[in-house]
Amino acid sequence: MLSRTADHLFWMSRYTERAENTARMLSVSYETSLLPQSAAEAQAGWQGLLSISELMPAYTQKHGEVTPARVLEFMVRDGDNPSSIFSCLRAARENARAVRGALTTEIWETQNQTWLELRRHLEDGALERDPGQFFEWVKYRSHLSRGVTLGTMLQDEAFHFLRLGTFLERSDNTARLLDVKFHAAAKDFFGRASERNLESDFYHWSAVLRSVSAFEVYRKVYRDVITPGRVADLLILRRDMPRSLHASMREVVDNLAAVANAQSDETQRRAGRLLSDLRYGRIDEILATGLHAFLTQFLDRVNELGARISQDFLVLEAD
Repeated sequence: MLSRTADHLFWMSRYTERAENTARMLSVSYETSLLPQSAAEAQAGWQGLLSISELMPAYTQKHGEVTPARVLEFMVRDGDNPSSIFSCLRAARENARAVRGALTTEIWETQNQTWLELRRHLEDGALERDPGQFFEWVKYRSHLSRGVTLGTMLQDEAFHFLRLGTFLERSDNTARLLDVKFHAAAKDFFGRASERNLESDFYHWSAVLRSVSAFEVYRKVYRDVITPGRVADLLILRRDMPRSLHASMREVVDNLAAVANAQSDETQRRAGRLLSDLRYGRIDEILATGLHAFLTQFLDRVNELGARISQDFLVLEAD
């Protein structure tokens, strides 16, 4: 496969996943803002959302004070913000258009229709009327894109580059979400019981779980009160939790193996080592050294993997 084709497929899926992740975080932040809380807590929630994507400097330069309306505008429809839902779905559609020949008709029509409908929704004021319903629509279109890919595409190299982009992006986002949310609760988390009251804890950690569709999964797995340590365990080490770091990295390793070439041995080794750390890790050992330190290192290793994948597979060939 040509590197330019692999590059477009990889980034098409990354941008689609990023749009969904942004919608998930915005949805939870919006719903949490409707709960009784102090102005300082509400402000911290919206600031945390910007911190997850490392967008606080860009936001401050453009909008100044952090307000819910301005954050929604910046994270949903701002075409100058590369992580906004508008920018991500536009980039996903443009990457899909560039490699239409490598996609099935159903995949292309799904990407194109998502972009056209997004523009209509934003022009019709759907975000302002019901933000929650708008975010559900974004998540639904991402689910549809993945379902159509699985249901219609030959599982060749093109398919594996699509999957590789999806799960590399997902692992990065889940780690960022965990880091910011746990950092908001404490400077670092070493597994000690939270000193905040139980009611506040329940809503805080419920929001974390709901942002990755894990609230019902948590209840099924642990059948007990929500605790920070178990939230970390579920979203880091559980192989059977679809959006966990373990599950995401397992997909990255499997799809890397499927597209391996003569220069990707070191990339595969590093991905495999990272997966092994998650596969054989224990949450008490992770918490003993501090969750923030673990997640920071994980993000550095994932970013390095992304750079190595680009170097091994996606560097454009000379004409």
